[in-house]
Amino acid sequence: MSTPQQIANEAASLADRAAMLAEQARQLAEQAAPVAAAAEPFLYLLTIFLMACFVGYYVVWGVTPALHSPLMGLTNAISSVIVVGAILATGLSDSYAAKFFGFLAVTLAAVNIFGGFMVTRRMLAMFKKKGS
Repeated sequence: MSTPQQIANEAASLADRAAMLAEQARQLAEQAAPVAAAAEPFLYLLTIFLMACFVGYYVVWGVTPALHSPLMGLTNAISSVIVVGAILATGLSDSYAAKFFGFLAVTLAAVNIFGGFMVTRRMLAMFKKKGS
């Protein structure tokens, strides 16, 4: 069984160790600050992109087939907003990378819109009578 003096000594030892670790963490943060400041916008935007990919994946694959047709119209509307944003990114930027990714976004969103309309047209044709 530990005595109160032993517990107090262990607590003091742990407090000293925690203070030493805090100082090491502060020094590491000071060393990493210039690197983090330079990479911050890229990491911020990359994080948003990756989160959007995961959310989009789980939202799309979680849709029941009965809701697929109404959501195609919604996805076409979202894709049209993406086209507008991509056109702005392409036209307003001086960076070649932004122009390339903007062009790629316009192309992929346009393909998505066209495919969405084709699928919607085909699904609506299923509800027409055979003779008409």
